[in-house]
Amino acid sequence: MKKTALLLVMIALTACNQAQEKAITGELLLSDVNVIDVREGTLLAHQHIVIDSGIIKHILSEEQQPENFNKHIDGTGKFVLPGLAEMHAHIPPPSTSQERLEETLFLYLSNGITTIRGMLGASSHLELREQVKKGEILGPRIFTSSPSFNGNSVTSEEEAITKVTAYQKDGYDFLKIHPGIQRNVFDALVKTANDVGIPFAGHVPVDVGIRHALESNFASIDHIDGYLEGLVPASEAIDPSANGFFGYNFTPLADVSLIDELVTLSKEHKVWIVPTQSLFERWFAPISAETLLAQPEMKYMPASTLENWKRIKLNSTGPDSGFDEEQWEDFIAIRRQLLKALQDNGQGILLGSDAPQLFNVPGFSIHHEIEGMVKAGMTPLEIIQSGTINPAQFFGLEHEFGEVKEGLAADLVVLESNPMDNLSALKDISGVIRQGNWLSQEMIALKLEKIAENASKN
Repeated sequence: MKKTALLLVMIALTACNQAQEKAITGELLLSDVNVIDVREGTLLAHQHIVIDSGIIKHILSEEQQPENFNKHIDGTGKFVLPGLAEMHAHIPPPSTSQERLEETLFLYLSNGITTIRGMLGASSHLELREQVKKGEILGPRIFTSSPSFNGNSVTSEEEAITKVTAYQKDGYDFLKIHPGIQRNVFDALVKTANDVGIPFAGHVPVDVGIRHALESNFASIDHIDGYLEGLVPASEAIDPSANGFFGYNFTPLADVSLIDELVTLSKEHKVWIVPTQSLFERWFAPISAETLLAQPEMKYMPASTLENWKRIKLNSTGPDSGFDEEQWEDFIAIRRQLLKALQDNGQGILLGSDAPQLFNVPGFSIHHEIEGMVKAGMTPLEIIQSGTINPAQFFGLEHEFGEVKEGLAADLVVLESNPMDNLSALKDISGVIRQGNWLSQEMIALKLEKIAENASKN
């Protein structure tokens, strides 16, 4: 009898020890949340996400004990997807105050953007990238370009070779191409970039042209630059430098039957596209500066910046600018057709709005970009992929971010409703998780209020 009792005690102790071994702990528990699969667009309901050391440790269907975690977020009825990437961002230049720099990074985070690709780099951005990575400064994951390669900064093949080599050694993630580079200089740049192993992205210089640019294997072409010019038949014998704003002047000459050829080239050479469509539906569009300035997010920008944006807008599309609304309608229709074809049959689309650029407030502008992508015919899943899994694939970092998946970075956005049903849900944020740190809706609101207060003084 005593032996039986002892055996039962031992069994009970063993069971207790096994239960303790199975007890899951961590820094943060996000419980009972609906997980969006960004590859398939499907939903995994009532999941419990365990986060530790900035990594998604577990995604479980079984309920967990909140007391086993340092912090518990009740996600009942909410939806979670990977943080978005803004693939055409601008990090403030070195002359910017530290306070404004950190405010700009927070503006991105406040809209669920946990990764940015800075498109006009400086040496200070290399240091900032590391400070953010180490958690010393709160901000999205940073990829940064080199300083600009343009017609003024590289005027010879030798200069291109020297700068490409130096920027690769400095540790920039990629080279930024701007207009004005002559073709022979561009070719020297490309050869050297390939030799030292650094990608290049950005604009298509007029002397290079879209077909040669694609054949040269740009990592990404931004703004759909050069494509409209590429739709002008050779028989028109145009002066390519007369293209105007991203080919706007050539709109009446464009032959849309040539779209398939350019899209096929884009696919063959694995060139991603960052449309920045919002620029062409806001800045270069028949909408008044006053209408844009009245939008709520403008309060986060300094008054001096807003005044400058207004002046440029008037010069671009104001009554005395020569802007032709009827031609713009044709221009924007062609851009939308290009965007849709590049999504359907090209390498793919990356989400990017060019912020802070004209009337594009960091973070907030991504929602205007999404609206433009919808107008071009992209589906909710395609648009979400352009800001999540596609950037991860672009950087070759699918093993680090881009999905809600065990072992990947805990860079997440928690939403009040399902963006697969309505993309406006991306604006209705319950909270953001960056490097495993929870930024609540209340904390975000307080910080934004402070940013607006500071902006009103400048």
